[in-house]
Amino acid sequence: MADTVPPATSPPPGHQYDHRQVLRVLSGLLVGMFLSALDQTVVATAMRTIADELHGQTVQAWATTTYLVTATVATPLYGKLSDLYGRRPVYLAAIGIFLLGSLLCGLAASMPQLAAFRAVQGLGGGGLFSLAFVIVSDLVPPRERGRYQAYFMAVFGSASLLGPVVGGLFAGAPDLLGLAGWRWIFLVNVPIGVVAVLVVHRVLDLPVPGGGRRVDYLGAVTLVVAVVPLLTVASHGRDWGWGSPTSVLLYLVAGFGLLAFVLVERRSRDAALLPPHLFRIRTFVLGNALNVLVGMAMFGSLAVLPLYLQIVRGHSAMVAGLLLLPQTLGNVVATIIVGHLITASGRVRPFAVFGSATSAVALLLLSTVGTDTPLALVGLHALLLGVGVGVAMQTLTLIVQIGAPRADLGSATSSSHFFRQIGGSAGTAVLLSVLFGLVGGRVDHAFAAARADPDFAQHLTEPAVTEDPANRPVLDAVTEDGRLAVDLDNTEFLATVDPVLAAPVLAAFASAAATAFLVGAVAAVLAFLVALLVPDARLAGREDPPTAPEPGVGPATDPVGPVSGAGGDLGGQASTRDRP
Repeated sequence: MADTVPPATSPPPGHQYDHRQVLRVLSGLLVGMFLSALDQTVVATAMRTIADELHGQTVQAWATTTYLVTATVATPLYGKLSDLYGRRPVYLAAIGIFLLGSLLCGLAASMPQLAAFRAVQGLGGGGLFSLAFVIVSDLVPPRERGRYQAYFMAVFGSASLLGPVVGGLFAGAPDLLGLAGWRWIFLVNVPIGVVAVLVVHRVLDLPVPGGGRRVDYLGAVTLVVAVVPLLTVASHGRDWGWGSPTSVLLYLVAGFGLLAFVLVERRSRDAALLPPHLFRIRTFVLGNALNVLVGMAMFGSLAVLPLYLQIVRGHSAMVAGLLLLPQTLGNVVATIIVGHLITASGRVRPFAVFGSATSAVALLLLSTVGTDTPLALVGLHALLLGVGVGVAMQTLTLIVQIGAPRADLGSATSSSHFFRQIGGSAGTAVLLSVLFGLVGGRVDHAFAAARADPDFAQHLTEPAVTEDPANRPVLDAVTEDGRLAVDLDNTEFLATVDPVLAAPVLAAFASAAATAFLVGAVAAVLAFLVALLVPDARLAGREDPPTAPEPGVGPATDPVGPVSGAGGDLGGQASTRDRP
């Protein structure tokens, strides 16, 4: 199940890339990353319109799930393939697959077709993010990676901001060149992606790593068996029921796949998709634990906060996206500043500790929001969350890279994005389950409490209220015992119903959202505790000469890792003079 890769030429020792050369390479990487990041946010905003036209509203979630599944599973495979075949051909292949998927999505004639084509898109998108960080790690020494990674985070933040706006514009646009406006969400990727291919092909000329090694295809298959069922349950478990027979069956399949993956990886040794010796490096394990926890807090809160702004505060998806501008700006600015601070100090642990602590405080503050919380205050909480996440995210890839041998740099770096995506999927599933699992009971409680108020009870009987058709969804849902059995799968009625009738429902949603933020805060607190365990090592810079590992200390046993020189030997990450 494994193919041997012929030996290749190693990069020249001590070669360094200057700032201008690095920026030339980044120009192509940033275009590819922008395509992938923008595509996800744009599609999320326009999905309702797309599902209506393709007559697939009840199965629209699969269009998101298939992309998530294939992008997550493909991420570690891209890292390994780039370690074996070189960065440029693998990155160009990722862009090509993404563009093919985009073209097919733009021509989809049904929702099942769109879901299948989104899976193709995800196969390419999984490489656009992780390989960009891997390539930067090849170009610059560890200490300087932070300031260049800040460009990626700025692009991601910009895409998050532009996505809802662009998605709303395309979804509401009339036909363009004979095609529905939403189709151009996908088709516009093609010309932009072609530019990215030309730029990357021209400016990215990294040597292929040396050494004949194998491609762990059996590991990839078992990883699919382990991860796909879990991501499927994470996306659909709330609808199926977390303990339903379907969910339980998928848990069992995932458990079998995980066991098979571990056995295959142990047998494959250095050729493994995720080499087992990496898991004996303390910083690799701690860094990926942080990726899971920070991913849970970040992506989970990003799923709940827009719902709070749209359902409780009554804003459209586009306006809600604009109201998240403080969070985006906080994330981008914090990432840029921390990138320069890491370059100046060479340290990452203080920023991981500060970022996770700040994220926890921000989520605790968000857990206090209600129906009448001033939007300016919500914006300040979101700004603080953006700062915390931006600071923490800047350090996670660097921590994982500490101690990783050069030959496994791609695998180690892509593992950071893999575990972050796993955490993000779990966080989104958990926080949304908390939100929608609690809101029904809290609606009943809030409505019962409101009916005990004489003014509210009298309002229910006023002719202006009972005769207004817009109030029927609420009035018809009042049960004999006074509960409100309203259908919460469709909350559009809240925009037109009488404000007094809507108040208990909005209060229940706000309360459930606050609890979900509290759960996210727990994940952030755990991340803070893990960050305290990270060794306080100093990253190597250009001024640090290459240094051999200490006797008896190798990448499989050293808690910090071998030493990196200045751009030549990037296998190690930390300076021996700073070993804890």
